[in-house]
Formats: sequence, C-alpha cells, structure tokens
Amino acid sequence: MKTQQQSMPSSPLLPLTILTLTLLSLTLAANAQDCTEAFLKLAQQKNISDCKRLRTLGAEFAWKLHANSSHNSTLVDILFGATLNAPQGWIGWGVNPGRRPEMVGAKAIIAVKRSDGTWLMGTYNITKEIRNGCNLLPSEIGIVLDKSVEQEVDNLHTMHVRLNLSSHAYNVTRLNHIWQVGYDIEGGRPLGHPKTLRNVDSTEVIDLTDSNGRSTGQYRSYLRTIHGVLNIIGWGTLLPIGIIIARYFRVFPFKYDPLWFNLHIGCQLTGFLVGTTGWAIGLSLGHSSRYYTFRDHRTYGILIFTFSTIQMLAFRLKPKLTDDYRKYWNMYHHFLGYGLLAIIFINIFKGIRILEGGDAWKWGYVADLAFLGAIAFGLEVYTWIHFFGLKQKEKQKQLEEAIKPKSTPHYQI
Repeated sequence: MKTQQQSMPSSPLLPLTILTLTLLSLTLAANAQDCTEAFLKLAQQKNISDCKRLRTLGAEFAWKLHANSSHNSTLVDILFGATLNAPQGWIGWGVNPGRRPEMVGAKAIIAVKRSDGTWLMGTYNITKEIRNGCNLLPSEIGIVLDKSVEQEVDNLHTMHVRLNLSSHAYNVTRLNHIWQVGYDIEGGRPLGHPKTLRNVDSTEVIDLTDSNGRSTGQYRSYLRTIHGVLNIIGWGTLLPIGIIIARYFRVFPFKYDPLWFNLHIGCQLTGFLVGTTGWAIGLSLGHSSRYYTFRDHRTYGILIFTFSTIQMLAFRLKPKLTDDYRKYWNMYHHFLGYGLLAIIFINIFKGIRILEGGDAWKWGYVADLAFLGAIAFGLEVYTWIHFFGLKQKEKQKQLEEAIKPKSTPHYQI
C-alpha cells in the first residue's frame, strides 16, 4: 500500500510531459515556416536573400546588410510585408534603440492605405504619450535613407526601407525590432491598433548577421504555451478529478478506507504544484510586458492561487471529527472548492481566447470537461441508485422484523 501511495502523485506527470512536448513541437513547427514564394520573389528583385516569417500578424521580413567603409554605422535594406484584410488601414515596422524590444521608444516607418487605394508613408517616434492617447504625428527619426511602398502580392502589403543604423545606438547582432498592423486611420494618419495578444506581442530581438534571423524573443511564445498547458492540466483537470474522488469514492468502493483520501490528496497536491508552476510563469510573462496587461485574466489567476493555497492548508489545519465546528468547516471547504472550480473554468477559457489558440485548444478543453462531467454524472446517478437501494433494503428489513411472529413464553403449571 505504501508503494502505491508514493507513486500516485507522480503518475499524472507522464501525460503532462507528453502533452507539453507535443504542443511545443507544434509551436516550433508553426514558427519555423519559411517566407511565402511571392514575398521571397519580391525580396530577390530587391537583391535581398535573407528572409523569415515573423511570429505574429502573418508578417514577413527580409533584410540585407551592406558593406560599409565606416565603422560607425551599418547600412541595411529592409523589406517588410503584412496582411491587411481591409480596404484601409496601415502597416508598420521599426527599431528600438533602447534596452528592450518594445513599442514605446521605437522609431517606426508606417505606410497608411487610404480607402481610395493610395498610400502615404511616414516616419514616427513612438512615445509614452502616444500610448496614453496623444496623436501620432510624423516626425524625423534620423535613420531612414530611402522608403517606398511596394506592390501588393496575394493580399500581402509590403514596404521597402533603407536604413543607416548608428553602431553606437544599434547592435545589428541584437537588434530590437517591432512590427504592427492597424485598421483605423484619420485622413492619412494612423490611429491605434487592436489590443489582441498578437498585436501587443509583435516584438523581438533579431540577429541580422545570421541568415536565419535567429531571435531571442521567441521564448515568450513557448512560455505561453507551457503556461496554458500547465494550467489546463493542473487547475483545470487534476483539481476536478480530486473533487470527484472526494465526493464519490469516500463511501464506495473505499468505504471507511483511507485510500480515497490519499487519492484525493495526491490529485489535489499534484494539481496545485503543476498549476502554481503555470501561474508563476504567467506572472513572469506579465512582468515582462510593462505596457500592457490582461487585468481580468491576471485577477482571476491570483484568486485561483489564493483559494487553492487555502484549500491546501486544509490538509494540515482541518479540525478533528470530534470537534463541534467540524460540520461548519466541511461546509466552507466544499463551497470554496466548488466556487474555485467555477473561477478556474472561466479563467482557462479567458486564457484560450487571449492566446487565440483557436478551436483546437477550446474544443480540446471542452472535451476534457465533457469527459469529467460524464464521469461525475455517472457516479452521481450510481450514488443515488445505491442510496435508494440501501434505503429499500433497510425498509424491507424493518418490515420483515415487524411481521415476524413473536415467540410466547411457556409457563409450567
């Protein structure tokens, strides 16, 4: 029995590892796609050979470094393309001379497509004031030698830019670059972009001396995948299984047996540890995003961790069976557990929507919940049938005792 109990908490780690590696491999495969044939052909016309597909917004990026006799600057040709599924809107690309790849502080080149099909191109300094609602107006950024809007290819809008990057401000082996797509304009002026994760996460650090454009910003996508997987398995699967065990297995088939309690603790503790790991990764991701946050998702996550921690403390702080207030503690423990489940389910679907994981994530978790719900429903039905069966047997036994003839005493005369 001891051997079984020791191995129980680690048993969910195998499917966790398999699922995590599978989703990571799918993420790697999705992000390792080459440029489209049409974009690559356009890049070759510009005598640009290095090309990669960026992580978000269906954007593509090509570049070429030019030999420069001056060691104080670097000449770079940039070809940027993004999908614009609207009759008007804008596409933008830029570099940030600061320490981090972020929108605020970036020097951007933006091409605005007006409703009549004409384009207007300009340079812009992205400041904190613009993020706070001030107008984005054209300004000199001092690094652009030439710029032009290129032809639209298969709904991919492209622009070509030649830059002169100062070696003191920009390191081409670790270049902070950003890209963006928006649909709101006013005249020829770009307005704000959507606030989806794809838009706010369109930044990375790229090595332009590497023909593959090796980037160090890709890890955020992997961490988000791990964050989602761990939370779905920990909070969203193992904790509900632990609740099912506590509700249905304490009487049958493990009547008065500590095995059901050990199973309950094993699932809850493993789920808590896995979920807390995912929660910590989420906090780290939120901390690295200084200028945007998903407040509802973050608040729900903090509530989940807090309530789960309280539930875990119950293993050590619960009153004894003989204590007078044990029944009130049981009520609090049960209601807090069910309320926690509701918050978990809501927040997982919020996270899936934020990640834009698509139908695979959403319906995968719906199937997970449906499977657990079917098990709980079947056990609930069986419990009531078992309960009414015991009641019927008890009544039958009482009836038999009532009609059983009583023996009369015999007296000797």
